[in-house]
Amino acid sequence: MADKIVVGVDGSPESKAALRWALRQAELTGSRLVAMMAWDSPPIYGWEDAASQDLNARAATSLGDALREVAPEGTTVEIEKQVANGHPAKALLEESEDADMLVLGNRGHGGFTGALLGSVSQYCIHHARCPVLVVREPRR
Repeated sequence: MADKIVVGVDGSPESKAALRWALRQAELTGSRLVAMMAWDSPPIYGWEDAASQDLNARAATSLGDALREVAPEGTTVEIEKQVANGHPAKALLEESEDADMLVLGNRGHGGFTGALLGSVSQYCIHHARCPVLVVREPRR
């Protein structure tokens, strides 16, 4: 089985930069790429499963859009799309347990925008069982 690189995608410019880097690394090393988007809903009394299915479908669509935007046409990299319902950091850590590398953007859609490193990246750096690379979006 080919080596495995896991990349977290949330649709932010930083996560797309991480996806670009991970795709290039997978191409260079012959690794397969697992592109993962995770979503978590706050516990709300009366939350219906239909809403969860809609959020899952939206996440899958958003992940597909990011891959179409970033992945070069005709790429030879084996790409697996994963959508997970749960805390993003925990989902990424679980998926990356047998990975050679976890690639993340330096921050995404959460928290206040002045943070130097997002909470998901921070958590993964401290708890991952594989090397973690945090990619910054190139300056414009």
